[in-house]
Amino acid sequence: MARRETGPSGTPEWSYETTLAAEPASASRARAFVTRHLSEHRLLHLVDPVRLTASELATNALVHARTRFTLTLTEIDDIVLLSVNDGSPEPAVKAQPDALDLSGRGLRIVAMVSMDWGVRLDTDGAKTVWASFPRDQSQRR
Repeated sequence: MARRETGPSGTPEWSYETTLAAEPASASRARAFVTRHLSEHRLLHLVDPVRLTASELATNALVHARTRFTLTLTEIDDIVLLSVNDGSPEPAVKAQPDALDLSGRGLRIVAMVSMDWGVRLDTDGAKTVWASFPRDQSQRR
């Protein structure tokens, strides 16, 4: 899907947020956060793709922004939305890695496992990278 500037809008059914430090253990904490809340809502079919996306977006925040970041998981209009807000104004860019490169595939993976994704530059000089997933299993690609 194409990158968009905004994600789903509407009234959230539920929403959870955590702020994590700019340290390697935060990627693991992001995965645990996603697993816990999706499991609470019996959305087990979304655990793997949303965990993978959380891991990729958290790692991008750690490696590129080098700031603490806020992870938000929300359900809006039958869409589960994962977003990561970090303190860097640098936009997230889908890289073109060579076959032997050890990095540069994160946003390509996000694009493959999510329904849609995008980047929003915030007025405070930060950015939010988001990815959406259909709540209903039958709407998955």
